[in-house]
Amino acid sequence: MSKEFQRLFMMAEPEILSLNAQAALGAVREPERSQFSQLVRHFLERFFNHETASSDGEAKSRLILIACATGIPGFVDALYLWPVYHQMFGGHPSYWMTVNHHFFFVIYSFVALGIITVFEWDMFFPDLLDIFVLTTLPIPDRRLFTARVAAIAILIVGFLIDANFLAPLVLPASIDPPNPARLLAGHVLAVLGSGLFSAAFILVLQGLLLSIFGERLFRRLSILLQGLSIAVLLMLLFLFPVLSSAVPTFLKSGSVYVLCFPPFWFLGIYQSLLEGRAVLPIFNQLAQIGCVSLLITGALAVLTYPIAYVRRVRRLVEGPGTRDTRSWAAQPLQSLLHATLLRPPIRRAVFHFISQTLMRVHRYRIYLVLYGGVGLSIVVATVLRMSVVYGYVRIEISPDGMRAAIGIVAFWTIAGLRMAFVSPGNQQGNWVFRIVHGRPPHLNTALEQLLAARLWAFLIALIATLMFCLAFRAIAPAELLTWPAAASQLLVAAGICLLLTDIFFLNVRIVAFTGQPPREQSNLALTIFKFFYFIPAAAWLPVVSEPWIEKSPAHFVLAAAVIATTHLALRRQHREIMRIHCDMRELEDDEEEFPMKLGLL
Repeated sequence: MSKEFQRLFMMAEPEILSLNAQAALGAVREPERSQFSQLVRHFLERFFNHETASSDGEAKSRLILIACATGIPGFVDALYLWPVYHQMFGGHPSYWMTVNHHFFFVIYSFVALGIITVFEWDMFFPDLLDIFVLTTLPIPDRRLFTARVAAIAILIVGFLIDANFLAPLVLPASIDPPNPARLLAGHVLAVLGSGLFSAAFILVLQGLLLSIFGERLFRRLSILLQGLSIAVLLMLLFLFPVLSSAVPTFLKSGSVYVLCFPPFWFLGIYQSLLEGRAVLPIFNQLAQIGCVSLLITGALAVLTYPIAYVRRVRRLVEGPGTRDTRSWAAQPLQSLLHATLLRPPIRRAVFHFISQTLMRVHRYRIYLVLYGGVGLSIVVATVLRMSVVYGYVRIEISPDGMRAAIGIVAFWTIAGLRMAFVSPGNQQGNWVFRIVHGRPPHLNTALEQLLAARLWAFLIALIATLMFCLAFRAIAPAELLTWPAAASQLLVAAGICLLLTDIFFLNVRIVAFTGQPPREQSNLALTIFKFFYFIPAAAWLPVVSEPWIEKSPAHFVLAAAVIATTHLALRRQHREIMRIHCDMRELEDDEEEFPMKLGLL
């Protein structure tokens, strides 16, 4: 056996060289890269590590984990199709059921790429850091522009492939089609076209807003558009089980609304390539619209992006100017709060510190918008019901869905606020609390500081929940419009907001926005598990409790007493947690939390 063969196949460990041998090899030379390549790598790094994604520097690993997970739903769905198409007694799904199976892959690609594009919305154009650093270097402006365009293309294509490459590996074996080549061609082209159209449409929307309205108005509208985009995309995914039952009716109707629904276009491409000449005429029509729309959207993205890029750079160079951010309409409300809930100066100071920070820091508003978009999509998917009656699609309002939506609105509002409050990275406002009150502060002082954040979250969640209840009374069924039903809804909404605020902020021991980056990386799987545990509980509680509270005034009083007792118990537990925290000495910069915070000193 030769030495080369041993080195190639039998040596599991690398060869260990002496110091003299390593010195003889010379210095390790990194591969030479062009300026364009370095810029593309830099912009891709910025996509993964920016303050909206994470402020603790771990965004790259988290986003790579999310990128790997985006291909799992399609892969799992393709695996679950195997028993459907290989039944024990030789049964086979109907034609429209197979169409719905194909439709899921189209919808998923559309939603996944749209969410990724919305999430990276702010990084597709230069920011102040690019202006202050990159423009001072000897780099041509055209090269900066083309490098950013290349990075955007790599990001979109990478996620497009990542979200869809696993399902085709098992789909032919699961479905066992007569012509696997046609199935793969239709599947690949349809899902790629669907995802590419979704990403390109959002780029066009962003480019048109910047080109037409300018930077200042765009900054005001962008947050609202991001939230609505997330909500609409997730609604498509969450409503798919409801929408799939009405797909045959929609497609057979030949309605103009069918021709205006983008996922149907790419479903037409899927079916046209799969079935060939035997395909229904509506699918050919949808496929033609899809191809033309994809070309038009791509051309608009190519035309609008350079114009928006130039306007964004010019606006950053000139500066945003100054404007008065005070709201005179909020003065009466502030006076009322000062006279009631915010009488202590410490509580009042922290309360207004939270308000001003949320208004001025873009990253925290993005967190709230993303959480709000997710919550809105879940609410709509919970409330709406679709049914087909005599060949017509009927949209109905579910009474239990409206009850469950109260808990969902409160949950996502408070969860988003907690996410923003405990987010590290805004240390500019932290020094004043350490100087004035010490670190850690006295117990009563710390409780007053944290109570301001709890009051802020409770008031916002209560306002959002009550606005939802008021808005949905216009379409609510008659059983939810009675006075006992309205009283029970108000009690349950206030109680859920209060208790969820206590639970979410139970272990929060810092003033809002002033936390340090975590010393240990959080467990993403455990965080997701907590959400899956609390969301059903928050939605189930109103469905069960509201009908019971409506039966008698005694039930109303008893429910209020249970809420008050639970609130006081959680407040007492939070006070004990803060007492232990204030009694512990602060860690030095190089000390670890274990074992210094075991309470043994």
